[in-house]
Amino acid sequence: MTRRGAQRTIVWTFEDAVGRSRRDELAVEEPLEFRVRAGGAQRSLAITMRTPGNDFELAAGFLFSEGLIADRHAIAQIAYCVDPRLDGEQRYNIVQVVLRQDDVPDLATFTRHFTVGSACGVCGRAGLDTLRGRGCTPLAPGPSIRPEVITALPQQLHAAQGLFSRTGGLHAAALFDPAGALLASREDIGRHNALDKLIGWALLEGRLPLTNGVLLVSGRASYEIVQKALVAGIPIVCAVSAPSSLAVHLAREFGMTLIGFIRGARFNVYAGVERVDATSGSS
Repeated sequence: MTRRGAQRTIVWTFEDAVGRSRRDELAVEEPLEFRVRAGGAQRSLAITMRTPGNDFELAAGFLFSEGLIADRHAIAQIAYCVDPRLDGEQRYNIVQVVLRQDDVPDLATFTRHFTVGSACGVCGRAGLDTLRGRGCTPLAPGPSIRPEVITALPQQLHAAQGLFSRTGGLHAAALFDPAGALLASREDIGRHNALDKLIGWALLEGRLPLTNGVLLVSGRASYEIVQKALVAGIPIVCAVSAPSSLAVHLAREFGMTLIGFIRGARFNVYAGVERVDATSGSS
């Protein structure tokens, strides 16, 4: 079932000191609880604020990017909660993931076992050593991408943002091939949720790792965005706005290409410039 991601409302618009009322649409923000079940035991994993839609992909992508499952075969079932004690609306704010293992994952080592926000996650929750401990290694060389392909990505992303065009209040994550063909896109009020939905789609479709993928996210590129891309095997990460210092450090450490501030025909490459197929110069 797909929930509506936009809600109608009435707003007052003022221009030149004259006000008028009109209809508008708001991006929906509701909590989603992830529950994990295995071997007859059930645990509540986390709660995130998200825009309804693609909830199963969000749950799958979250578990994968956080290292709680290794692949899609670890998942036996994903479903909304059917607890009769909950009202109809609330049932669609709880997703239960049944795993093919005897016990639920050890949540003692899971540092996000609490309510998380929709915007930027938990700062410093995992370092480079943690990623290495999860088996993350530097990505292989390639693919290459042309500058004109990079500068065309934001327009394609904007065209794919149906809910954003109606509400103006959503982030997006989109996956392209190196030639600039759009493969999939997802929207959410939180940028990391949008990326988890995209990764969840790839996981459930059996497309991981995304070793030939190019990711574009709206807004900035945080450490968490680059970390999730790394876990999914995405070698090229682009952002409409700036990256953080830790995001740049992570990209350089693991051989990723990180591009930001895509404006018109211009962009900055903060790591992995060797994947950009163009003649370089200096000023």
